[in-house]
Amino acid sequence: MEKIIYLRTSTEEQNPENQLRDCKTLINNEEFEVLSEKQSAYKEKERPIFESIRKRISKGEINELIVWDLDRIYRNRKKLTQFFEFCKLYSCKVNSFRQQWLNQLNQIPEPFNEIMHSLMLQIMGWLAEEESQKKSDRVKIAFKNHKGKKWGRPLVHTNKKKIVLLLRKNNKSIRAISKETGLSVGKVSEIIKEMT
Repeated sequence: MEKIIYLRTSTEEQNPENQLRDCKTLINNEEFEVLSEKQSAYKEKERPIFESIRKRISKGEINELIVWDLDRIYRNRKKLTQFFEFCKLYSCKVNSFRQQWLNQLNQIPEPFNEIMHSLMLQIMGWLAEEESQKKSDRVKIAFKNHKGKKWGRPLVHTNKKKIVLLLRKNNKSIRAISKETGLSVGKVSEIIKEMT
C-alpha cells in the first residue's frame, strides 16, 4: 500500500511543482509516489494517469491520495462525491492541501464524521461546479462580445524571438529576458522551448 500525490494542471503555463511543494507538507517524511498530468478535469476528457490511479485504488494498492485541491480530482459535485464513495469502499483516504478540513473530519467520532464528511463534500463539489460554470459563462460572454477581433495573445515577431534566444545564449535568466523584452516569463519560456 502506498501514498500517491496526484498533480493535475490544465495548461502548459501552470507549473505542477507549485502543487507538489504544497502537497509534500501533508506527508511526514513518508515515502510517496508522484503522478502528474496536463489535462482538464472538465466534462469527459480522458485522463489516463487519473484512471490508472482509480484502478490501483480498486486493487487495494493505494491507501492515501493527496491532491493540491479537490478540483484537481473533479469539478463536478456528483462525480467528486462518487469518487469519495469509491475511495471509502477501498479504504483509501483522500487529502487535499487546500481543503485541510478533510483531516479534521477524520478525527470526529462516528457516525458524525460520516455525516459531516458527506455534507462538506457536497458543499465543496457545489463550489467547484459553480466556479467552473462562472468561468464558462465568462468565456461565452467574451466570445459573444468579440465581434471580429482577433483572438488570443498577440503574435511575437520573429526578430523578438531571435533577441530572446540571443539573450538566453548570453546566459540571461528567463526573468531577466522577460524584463528586457517586455514579454511574460511564460512567453519567454515558450519561445526558448520552441526555438531550441
